[in-house]
Amino acid sequence: MNIQFKDWITNNLDSQKGKTVLITGANSGIGFYAALALASAGADVIMAGRNEDKIKTAIKLIEKENLSGTVEAGVVDLASLKSVRSFSESIKSKHNRLDILVNNAGVMMAPESKTEDRFELQFGVNFLSHFALTGLLYGLLNSTSNSRVVTVSSLAHRGASIDFNNFKIEKPYDARREYYQSKLANIIFALELGKRINANKDSILSVACHPGFTKTDLQRHLDPKIIEDMVFMDAWQGSLSAIAAATKVGVQPGDYYGPDGQNEMSGFPALAIIDDAALDNEIANRLWNEAQEYTGVTYP
Repeated sequence: MNIQFKDWITNNLDSQKGKTVLITGANSGIGFYAALALASAGADVIMAGRNEDKIKTAIKLIEKENLSGTVEAGVVDLASLKSVRSFSESIKSKHNRLDILVNNAGVMMAPESKTEDRFELQFGVNFLSHFALTGLLYGLLNSTSNSRVVTVSSLAHRGASIDFNNFKIEKPYDARREYYQSKLANIIFALELGKRINANKDSILSVACHPGFTKTDLQRHLDPKIIEDMVFMDAWQGSLSAIAAATKVGVQPGDYYGPDGQNEMSGFPALAIIDDAALDNEIANRLWNEAQEYTGVTYP
């Protein structure tokens, strides 16, 4: 384990013994390091991903460390709502609690493609499937005292907009625009979920985070010339905002964590800036209602 990462965990992460954690996209990048940190702190971590072989390889790497918790594989294809439903049923059949759900998995500026349910891939994977997964696991989360849902957004949500007429590539495809839209949808979801939890007087805490500029496989679809002069954090450091949002004492509903450096591109976890585009109640309500219709998942 990276020495700096180990030191941060030692100094900032309390024992997570007895907690059950589910992280999507946990076989690589910030999901992998979040799983490593939480399992090292005593949590029982479900590492979810699409490719079972890659998940098992990641588990072997984590199990080489000095864990006080456990890791297990969870296979789900977030490009398929049917797979999300099946996966959520398997989680509920195997586990009687869920303390932390980290909605982390994502696709970034991929070539034009659609999910199994015919939604634009980034919108479907980054937002809709996590909306569905959270709703399907809501009862389990709510029956677990002081549970949290952490939804990973991005600096890219700033200045983005929700185009309700372009969720299925009804317009000429723009990979950047569609990615930005999906990440704006994620933070809108986190905030709206928090409002609805509060209205229901339920016990779940909904928060959001972003990893700043972090080098992971997420950038594999980008033109190397675009990013060659950019400075990225290592994945372990990019994971810290998600770990803090998931575990930090004193986190409040609707909090948004990101790196504390210049323009939130690098650094260590601190409260981040939420763009005004994420604070429009009318858009939030419409997006929520349409997401329920698209996924067939209705929240309490």
